[in-house]
Amino acid sequence: MSAGGAFGGNRGLRPVPPEKGIFPLDHLHECDLEKKEYLSCLKTSGHKSEKCRQFSKKYLQCRMEKNLMAKQDLSELGFGKSSEMEASVGKEYSGK
Repeated sequence: MSAGGAFGGNRGLRPVPPEKGIFPLDHLHECDLEKKEYLSCLKTSGHKSEKCRQFSKKYLQCRMEKNLMAKQDLSELGFGKSSEMEASVGKEYSGK
């Protein structure tokens, strides 16, 4: 058996902070409505996330407001130029 024990983990080593993108679970269901809206949109759109961006944005905003993830500028999360991006996505789909 190793020095850390079967369930004790690596004793004596410094804990490593979680990587970006790992955040606490919503145990109190504070953002359930936003999550359900986003998942519902994904189902109805055939899992095309670009069609559900507004719900994704709303969900992330809720998580930041409830301190379930670090507060961050939405432009850093891909929502900076939403009108330009949505226009380009619309062109891609209309030109099939």
